[in-house]
Parts: sequence; C-alpha cells; structure tokens
Amino acid sequence: MSLFDWFADRQKNAPVVRATQEPEEGDGLWSKCPDCALVVYRKDLVTNASVCKGCGYHHRIDSDERIRLIADAGSFEELDASLAPMDPLAFKDRRSYADRIRDSQESTGLRDAVITGFCRTNGLPLALGVMDFRFMGGSMGSVVGEKLTRLIETATARRYPVLIVCASGGARMQEGMLSLMQMAKISGALERHRQAELLYMPLLTHPTTGGVTASFAMLGDLILAEPKALIGFAGRRVIEQTLREKLPDDFQTAEYLRDHGFVDHIVPRTKLRSTLVSLLRMHGVTKAVAA
Repeated sequence: MSLFDWFADRQKNAPVVRATQEPEEGDGLWSKCPDCALVVYRKDLVTNASVCKGCGYHHRIDSDERIRLIADAGSFEELDASLAPMDPLAFKDRRSYADRIRDSQESTGLRDAVITGFCRTNGLPLALGVMDFRFMGGSMGSVVGEKLTRLIETATARRYPVLIVCASGGARMQEGMLSLMQMAKISGALERHRQAELLYMPLLTHPTTGGVTASFAMLGDLILAEPKALIGFAGRRVIEQTLREKLPDDFQTAEYLRDHGFVDHIVPRTKLRSTLVSLLRMHGVTKAVAA
C-alpha cells in the first residue's frame, strides 16, 4: 500500500465528529454577533433594529431596512427610481465597469448605491436619502450624485428637512473625474438649502469614508453618527505611514470624532426615530408644506 492510499484509507474510515453544536447561521434562523459572539434568532435581531442586545453592536443593514426604521409605514415615495449608471469611460481593470454594475444590480436588486424619496416620520415630513454599501461599497458615482442633488433641490422647493444616511467607501474610481464632480454638485445644492434656512442632517454609519466624508457627510447643521462607526477620509495605514507615528486605537471612530468636535451626537439605532422626531420639532418642522 502506497503512502497516498494509506492516508486515503484513514480519511475514509475516520469517524465524523462535529466540533461544535452551535447553531449554524447558514440556515437563516440564527445570527451570531461578531463582537460578543451572542447567538440570537435572526427575527429577534431584526425586531431590535439589528442591534445586539448583549453588547450593542450595530449589524450592517440594507437600504430597505433603513427606510423601514425611519419612515412611517407606507409613507415613503421614491424619487428617480429609473436612474441607472452608464460607463462613459469604458473603464476596465481586472473586470469591466459594465460587468461590475450588472453584477451589483443582480445581487442587490438596486439600480445604484442610493435610494431617495420623501416620507413622514411620526407624521413629520422628511426628504430621505439612504446609501447602500452592498452596491459597489456604496461608492458615489454620477447617479448617486444626481439623485441626491435632485432630492435636495426638490426638498428646498418644498421646504422639507433633509436626512442622508451615509454608508460609503467614497468616490467611484471607475467614473474618474465624473465621480469627483458629484462632491461639488451635492455641496452646492446643500448650500442653497442652507441659504433657504432649512435643516440638513447626515447620519454617518459604518463605514463613511473618502469623498463622501470630504463633502456632504460633513456639511450638516447637525451631524449624527451610529455608535462605533468608521468615519474618515484616508485609511489608517496611509495616515500612519505619512505622519510616521502610531494613531490612537479608537482613531476614526464615531466616538473619537465626537470628542474632537466633528460629530454632534451619537445615536443608537434603536433610538433613531425618536431622536429624529425631537430634532425636527425642535427646528420647527410641524407639518407637510404643499409642493
């Protein structure tokens, strides 16, 4: 018997032993917290806004779930749902940009990385933009910029407050300068919104980085953030290698930015709706204004 046959025979006759009896997440019934390892029924986790009851860890959620948590049931009216990205630069790295778009659209059911629309929160009017990290890392391309700009301009005309939920790796490199132009376009719309003395609040979630941080994520009248969200522009290693010094362990977290004046308030997801209602009323938002 050869050595290979001996190993094959041992593997074939070896008893099958389960190393653990923990519930498997793959069955869709359970979810395990990556922070404290608490295992809970997935439906119980969703009921608690996908926040771990053991340690408060905020699981990543998609745009539909965000809208459900913020908007009154049945009140969300989507804007510009038909806008879809193009490939004007015919960009290709290891794969073509057109293929990446198609794959993201098929896997997420979205046309691009943001959903925009108008809704009510406890009856109060709100213009809402929600970025979705599942679509190419929530990267900001021409469609994201156009949809957010149209949302803000329409909100200004209707005199609605604006909330943008940020979750993005930054500008979309496959669109080059066309992507970077969106930073100025959205910022310009927000400036006109500010001149009309209307409220704008960004909610920074994990992660909010790159060109999104360098533009509309930091232009709010009140900047909100979820606990422990990663918020920054350049990556940690890039900064450390540039400065040639070690950064604090909590650098670029929501808590660090709050302590240094870049974030106004950290809002646990379970308290987001009540916090939004209080802030809207505090700023004089009481009822919808006809368009």
